Amino acid sequence: MTSKSPSYSELLARLEDMANAEVKSSQDRFGIKGEKRLGISLYTLRDMAKGIRDHDIALALWQSRIHEARMLAAMIDEPSKVTVSQAEQWVTQFDSWDICDIVTDEVFIHTPFILDLIPLWAARDEEFVKRAAFASIAALVVHRKDIPDSEIVPFFNLIAKCATDSRNFVKKAVNWALRNIGKFRPELRKQAWELAESLSASEDKTARWIGKDAVREFEKKYGGENGTKSTL
Repeated sequence: MTSKSPSYSELLARLEDMANAEVKSSQDRFGIKGEKRLGISLYTLRDMAKGIRDHDIALALWQSRIHEARMLAAMIDEPSKVTVSQAEQWVTQFDSWDICDIVTDEVFIHTPFILDLIPLWAARDEEFVKRAAFASIAALVVHRKDIPDSEIVPFFNLIAKCATDSRNFVKKAVNWALRNIGKFRPELRKQAWELAESLSASEDKTARWIGKDAVREFEKKYGGENGTKSTL
């Protein structure tokens, strides 16, 4: 006999009961924002989400506008039922880096249309929409092994094009995407390394930071020039 999944109302009541001012204060120090934050750790939310997969409840939790409810929504949603319209609605409502990253990792990268959305979001001006493009790249090169390297290659142009965006949450995501391609797609490591070196020599301060940080990690992890010692 299987236990019945909790309802939307039950989940919302649990979240409100777990509100913690100390956790909220701690999260403030990490730049976590959000219109309605309760102060609940990511680990607690993951425990709540175990065994629950419900698209309708996920949509209802998102509509509550409560930060932790939206985090939970990402964890229990069913990507196969997510539409482009839903993805566009959610991405425009991101107001913190953590909600951006959890939704891209748990939901967006598992949809069949993510490769179409990434270049569109990368071209947008909203900070968290653009971050979503590169957070998606960073996540899918790890978790979507069904996506071949040939479909990852065009992301190098996006990285190069957006490497001059100095906004904190964009530049860190661009850097993250470049580093993850180099780390988790071995056949593309040399190309990622070469792009990192090119950016590190840029006249633009942000591009230099992105490139130098990626080169530093590649050198530390793999050694050699462009990964030649360990990958070729």
